[in-house]
This record gives sequence, C-alpha cells and structure tokens, in this order.
Amino acid sequence: MTADARAVLATLRAALGDRVDDSDAAREAARADKSGHAAAGPPLAVVHARDVSDVQTTLRIASETATPVVTQGARTGLAGGANAGAGEIALSVRGMDRVLEVRGDDLIAVVEPGILNADLNAALAPHGLWWAPDPASRAISTVGGNIATGAGGLLCAKYGVVRDAVLGLDVVLADGRLLSLGHRTVKGVTGLDLTSLFIGSEGTLGVIVGATLKLRRLTAGEVCTIAATFPTVRAAAGGSAAVTAAGIQPAIMELMDAASLAAVHALLDLPHPTPGASQLTIQTDGAAARAEAEQIAAILAAAGGTVALSHDPEEGERLLAIRRSMHPAMESLGTTLIEDVSVPRSALPAMFDEIARIEREYDMTIPTVAHAGDGNLHPNFIYRGPGEVPAEVWAAADELFRAALRLGGTLTGEHGVGILKRRWLADELGDDQWRLQREIARVFDPQGILNPGKVFA
Repeated sequence: MTADARAVLATLRAALGDRVDDSDAAREAARADKSGHAAAGPPLAVVHARDVSDVQTTLRIASETATPVVTQGARTGLAGGANAGAGEIALSVRGMDRVLEVRGDDLIAVVEPGILNADLNAALAPHGLWWAPDPASRAISTVGGNIATGAGGLLCAKYGVVRDAVLGLDVVLADGRLLSLGHRTVKGVTGLDLTSLFIGSEGTLGVIVGATLKLRRLTAGEVCTIAATFPTVRAAAGGSAAVTAAGIQPAIMELMDAASLAAVHALLDLPHPTPGASQLTIQTDGAAARAEAEQIAAILAAAGGTVALSHDPEEGERLLAIRRSMHPAMESLGTTLIEDVSVPRSALPAMFDEIARIEREYDMTIPTVAHAGDGNLHPNFIYRGPGEVPAEVWAAADELFRAALRLGGTLTGEHGVGILKRRWLADELGDDQWRLQREIARVFDPQGILNPGKVFA
C-alpha cells in the first residue's frame, strides 16, 4: 500500500471508526459481483455506511483526496458494475435497510437503499400494498441496486420496470452534497427530470441514499398459471408473440429454451424434460385472470403448444420456481457470462434464430431464458475455469449484441453496462450521444471518482 493510500485509510478511520473494514476478507469480497468478473486487486477498504452522514463523510474524504469510490449493495449485479478494485474505496450501503415511511393513502413508501426487494414487500403486505419491480433475484437484491441498474424482472411487462415505480431519490454527490430529487406527488414536471437520470446510472453520478417509491395495492382476484411446452424454442417464441399480438397482457410470460430447462430440472432433481422442448410459463392475475388464462391457453394450443392450465397458487409458485432457479442452474454448469439484450417483442423469434446461428458458428451451447412479455433475453455463455472470459466467448457475444441491434433492440434491458458491455456502448448510442453522456456525468462528478472504469470508460 502506498503512503497516499495509507493516509486516506487513516483519514477514513479517524472520521468513521469501526465503519471502516480493511480486513482481507472484506476487501476480497468487494472485488466481485455475480457476473463472474472480479477487479484485478482488492480495494483500500470497505466503508459500511449506517446513515446518510456516513456516505457524505466518505465522499468528502474521497473528493478531497481524489480517491475513487465504488458504491455497493448486495453485489448481485451481473455486469461487473459494482466491483471495487485497487486504490478504490468500496462504499457499502447494504446496512441502510430501513423502511422510513409508508403512506397507504398516497401509495408511497420512503426507504433506504440497502433493503432487499423481498423484505420491502414483506413489510408492505400488512398495509395491503406492494412494490411491483420483481427481478428473479428479488430475495437477495437491494432496492438501491435495482434503481442504480434500472432493473426489470418477471412482472415488468404488465406492471412496469423500476423507472416506472420511483417518484424521487435522495442522492449524495461526489463532493458530499445531499440532493433531494423528484417529488411525492403523482404529477411533477418542475425543472429537468434528474430522478430519471439517476435511475440506471450505475453509481457514476452519485450515491443513492433514499428512495420515494410508487406503490400499488395488492392485486385482488385469483392467479392462474399456464405451462406450455413446444418442440422448438422458435415455436415457443412464436407462441409468446401470438399472445402479445392478441392484445392480452399477462402478469408474467417467461420462456426457457431446451438447454436452460434441462439444466434447471437437473439442479432441482425433477424428471428430465422432453429433449429439445422449450417452455412458456405464464401467469394472469386480477379480476379477469381466469378468462385471460383461457384465451392464452387457446392461443398457445393453436400455435402448437402442449398446454396445462392451473388455478392452484401453490402449483403456480412451483412452476415459477423453475424459472427463478435459472442462475443457480447455470452456475452448476461452469463459469457463466450472463448476458442481457432486448428486442421488440415481434422480433423475439428472429432473435432466437440468431442465437441458434451463433451456436452453430461457434460450436457452443447458449442456454437462454427470456422475459417474453417484453422481449428481454438472457443468453448464458458457459466456460470452464475462473478468470477472464475466453476470446471465443467474447466473439460469440459480440455477434449476439450486433444481432440484437440489427433487430432494433438494445445491448441491455436491465443488467446495465458496467464493465462487461462498455466496449459496445458507442455502437448503440452513436459517437455524439456517447460523448454527451460522458459530459453529463462530469457535471455531477468533475474529478471522475465515482465508479471509474465503468460504463463510459
């Protein structure tokens, strides 16, 4: 450790005491998220913030000493966006996990960033309320991390993504100033919408220390679940496109290809699925759930699916547990590069054709799941051993990204850019917009100390 680094560490300790953890275990853990990528070396220390003043103190010291800061929550990200490396301070807000206010009359809650999605909804349930964003990692991911990455999830086709469920944010800027952005009202257009600018900014503009969330009342009525198997993944994608074209909006519509379905069945010790078969799992809810489920079942049967319809909530949760087990199943196969592209929903069959082409050309299997209700796909590249992603995997991923862009899609629907996709960012944005976004980031962080090397590097 250099003399400058030791001086920064001493200053942090003097100001924050036991909130500063420079143990080898804490520093090593801060290097990596769930993406499989890790920073080359460990950070100086991990600051475990307990309140807003801890965050402000950390950033003031960082600003005065020009020390980079990487904000972390539960570290469940899949793009390397919160990995902290050598010479950096890892600022953990995971301990800031309180629900500060619930207003059922206004349908809002004010929370700290470290609360887990599942814990938030458990706290809201007695009020007859819920927060709609529903990533597959809801049991382990934080609300602040969801906001920082612009997360989506299984329910977003009907109930919206994180961007649709945040009214305001409290953020600490790189120099330690605290801003309150947004509003508590349904409408609010005063000035520029800086709240939306921070959503999906991946820690490059400031540190989220509080959020005013837009809630919903718990959905009344039954939940119906449909499982439909198809002989090919393209047929399954065609079935989902037919549901969308019919104007029916299920709460959940998830697609698993043959490779991902087989891996999950093996992980959960379930009977082997039919070889080559892909599956759509769909849920309807609300007053029209039964009628919509019957319509969807008929559409899927006409599209060539073998359809089972259940009105049993426990059976529905069992079927969804198969989809939610996708990431652990991939981890059981080896080291995984979990990707995230979105295309227009009508282009979903064509995107699966592109994935099949890439599999043939690169002689690899790419297990893929999709939020079929909104066109967001998660192809998984599996390789052996830890460490850097092999060149041939990046070459295949490059083909996949460019295919998504050709089909009118985007590089990331919900995981963010982080480290893993920064080299392709200008391909989607174009040079002018890429430069403009970099310039906007520097307005908030003139020294470039917030999450350096991510997104715009």
